[in-house]
Amino acid sequence: MYLVVGLGNPGKQYEATRHNMGFDTVDRLVEDYNVPQGGVKFNAMYGKTMIGGEKVILMKPLSFMNLSGGPVREMANYFKIDPESELIVIYDDIDLEPGQLRIRKQGSAGGHNGIKDIIRQLGTEKFLRIKVGVGAKPKGWDLADHVLGRFSTEDRKLVDEAIAKAAKAVDIIITQGTDAAMNEYNRKVPVQK
Repeated sequence: MYLVVGLGNPGKQYEATRHNMGFDTVDRLVEDYNVPQGGVKFNAMYGKTMIGGEKVILMKPLSFMNLSGGPVREMANYFKIDPESELIVIYDDIDLEPGQLRIRKQGSAGGHNGIKDIIRQLGTEKFLRIKVGVGAKPKGWDLADHVLGRFSTEDRKLVDEAIAKAAKAVDIIITQGTDAAMNEYNRKVPVQK
């Protein structure tokens, strides 16, 4: 069984912001696999589906980004998920250009407060991540203003393509393995602007 977590902030005012790439990707998976809404458990929305013969729980913590770890830990414990092999976390990355993806098997939080809280709550950095690029903050901007802001029309198109790729990466990880997904999506492809 896999637990696929999309990070974001709940509420209309945060929809389509840079910080909600994880939520947007989970929404895409829900649409692609026609996942019925499972309800709310452990302060998270979730639903269950099958991908490649594997049971998959799709989850969106409702605790706000900086407190994502508690709901992730509780859901993982409840469903007996091994973070090192059965957890996939999807989130925004300001170090990648809009449209780029990066898949990592483990690592530090890299300044991302949602990941920082998950690491703290799980007690490990060893869990799979899919990072969706949102672009660096403009010089002189506050980081919070940047990640809670929305994309230009041009960048939104690139990001929507990246969200579709991130959803496909989840499928590849589950059906073919992490290395296959990394080979597919971690190549450096110049982003057309």
